[in-house]
Amino acid sequence: LIREMMSLIDRASKIQDKIDRTYEEAYAALQIANITLGVCDKIAETVPLDDNLNVAYRSVMGVEIPMVSLEPTPVTIPYGLAGTNTMMDNAYLKFREVKILTAELAEVENSVYRLADAVKKTQKRANALKNIMIPRFEQTVKFISDALEEKDREEFSRLKVIKRHKIAG
Repeated sequence: LIREMMSLIDRASKIQDKIDRTYEEAYAALQIANITLGVCDKIAETVPLDDNLNVAYRSVMGVEIPMVSLEPTPVTIPYGLAGTNTMMDNAYLKFREVKILTAELAEVENSVYRLADAVKKTQKRANALKNIMIPRFEQTVKFISDALEEKDREEFSRLKVIKRHKIAG
């Protein structure tokens, strides 16, 4: 679990760096589009809501890990060509890329959190075994072995008494 978690942390870090770069590019493109077109609020409202996000689960050593996927959709510019320019198209495409990377990052980060929680629970169980259950069993074993030794001594003493009575009698 820890190895899987560490590889996911590395992957999340790389995705986060990529998202940061893409966001910078997207906001730079949007800023240029705003400068050349004026405020792009009305154009942004024409972009439809995207509901192509799917979440499924897979099991890694008993831990349910989400698999987030965006159904691929053809790249279509949802606004008209009149009143826009390539800067707006570039900003739209960059933010689309950010959306895809964000879904991937959400999957990886959620997986890391779930694996970390599973590792924490496993560590608690291991500590409980080490500090509570094993000492308790060791005490039980000691009690049983002491009781058996006492029974052996009693049996030995009884046999000696019986042997003395046979010899004397």
